[in-house]
Amino acid sequence: MPFNKTLILGLGNFLLQDEGVGVHALKEMGKLQWPDHVDLLDGGTGGFVLLSLFQEYSTIIIIDAAISNELPGTVHVIKPKFAKDFPKSLSTHELGLKDLIETAILLNKMPEIHLVTCTIHPQQKMNIQLSREIEYKIPEIIRKVEQIIR
Repeated sequence: MPFNKTLILGLGNFLLQDEGVGVHALKEMGKLQWPDHVDLLDGGTGGFVLLSLFQEYSTIIIIDAAISNELPGTVHVIKPKFAKDFPKSLSTHELGLKDLIETAILLNKMPEIHLVTCTIHPQQKMNIQLSREIEYKIPEIIRKVEQIIR
């Protein structure tokens, strides 16, 4: 595994309003200057197609929506080591991401993972625009990612 190579991976369904917060955050990050060892990727709704990335990067920062009892817009950073360490509900593609992590562990190809989540309402409407309460959290998400990279 190459050392010092970091991937910022935005996940989410862009068509389901706040569920696409990871993709929206990544789009804003694309406007910024990042160190040479950092790559950005829109991972869409995740899944096994992303497994090869676990061989290419020593660190992966995943940005995704989460559904919990917390207020929408609550941002957390966790460093999961196993699928069970992920929040109970990572919105609509939860099983794909957890399965991806378990598979990477079984293949012994687990990079250092940081998960940046933003809590959203459980019900989302078809809309490519974020709600205002989640849109206002994009700068905080970016700051959290910058802190991880430092």
